[in-house]
Amino acid sequence: MKRAGLKAGGGTEAPQTSQTSKKQKTSSYNSVFGDCPPMDWASLPHHVILHVFQFLPLVDRARASSVCRRWNEVFHIPDLWRRFEFELSQPATSYLKATHPDLIQQIIKRHADHLQYVSFKVDSSTESAEAACDILSQLVNCSIKTLGLISTAKPSFMNVSKAHFASALTVVFVNSKSLSSIKVDDTPLDDPSLKVLVANNSDTLKLLKMSSCPHVSPAGILCVADQCHGLKELALNYYILSDELLLALSSEKHVDLEHLRIDVVSENPGQVQFQPIKKQSWDALVRHSPHVNIVMYFYLYEEEFDVFFREETPVTHLYFGRAVSKAMLGRIGMNCPRLVELVVCANGLQPLDEELIQIAERCKNLTAMGLGECEVTCRGFLEFVKVCGGRLTQLSIMEEVLIPDSDYSLDRLHLEVSKHLGRMWFPDMMPTW
Repeated sequence: MKRAGLKAGGGTEAPQTSQTSKKQKTSSYNSVFGDCPPMDWASLPHHVILHVFQFLPLVDRARASSVCRRWNEVFHIPDLWRRFEFELSQPATSYLKATHPDLIQQIIKRHADHLQYVSFKVDSSTESAEAACDILSQLVNCSIKTLGLISTAKPSFMNVSKAHFASALTVVFVNSKSLSSIKVDDTPLDDPSLKVLVANNSDTLKLLKMSSCPHVSPAGILCVADQCHGLKELALNYYILSDELLLALSSEKHVDLEHLRIDVVSENPGQVQFQPIKKQSWDALVRHSPHVNIVMYFYLYEEEFDVFFREETPVTHLYFGRAVSKAMLGRIGMNCPRLVELVVCANGLQPLDEELIQIAERCKNLTAMGLGECEVTCRGFLEFVKVCGGRLTQLSIMEEVLIPDSDYSLDRLHLEVSKHLGRMWFPDMMPTW
């Protein structure tokens, strides 16, 4: 027997060279992927590199720009800086200070006039919020259209000194001249800052979200509504809402709103008294802005709902982030004729059949419904769907909400509901993890 590796003639078979091995690997690669040349990252088209860069945070963009000259050229393309989110967490701000002390200054110096859609996302640390204010203070040559200040945890902007925050924000307000959308929830925004905003951006401002801004008064809101005639969407906290403010917003000289968002939040349960708004005040607003969507987000405890919906209220979208009682849902059915969307995250363990049917019968514009930790019998839910019919374009109901009864199982229910909706419908499934 010949040993492996020996030719028939007795000579030893020459081992494969590395070149031969490479050819075999290349042949195997090409058989799978076709005749593709090896990837040359430096020769990628500009638009591909640009797309990759758009997903990178600032420090990673700077690192990638040092790969080669071509990537550095893309790093400075104005289109890359039209839309940018400054992600500022405590480790990130410390890292920036330690390794790239002038990176942001360099970017702002070169690209401030390219920034148009800018947001600052900060964590709960005061250091991150102060870093955001420091960057805002440098935007002296900007042309920003959209500005968002977002706290991902507790509102850290509230821990920054009011003077520091106002000074930084007014730099943007004064220099942009074309702001159309601003989100400054949970910040020390104040009336003087709003006056600066109005003085420099009254012709362009369309959306202003300033919920949980305790230093803003009704006078500040009226200043915006009086001067910014293109304003279409306004978001504020219920604690600042009053009959006087609604009546003022309803006067001829004030803006014709399309969306009014109201956050009803309990900061100190049992210690805050919510003032009721009269029907006449709501009616005045709807007469002045007949197509306005009034959106209310509730984060209250059940005992705090007492003043709401005892009179007719022209709310169009209702979201309940905490448990809401059967009695409250009954009031909604009686007093919210303009209701378009209703989302209830939780109720109790009492079926809501009667309340839902009443809402379906009296809220003729209802097109969207969502139910979380609630209970409804299959028969009651089907009756609700029958009354609403095909106008329900969104119906998100957790499977656990539906209680089978002697008439309908879950399997039969989804067939009946699908028939009345005119499309296939299934209840939502809870994740198992």
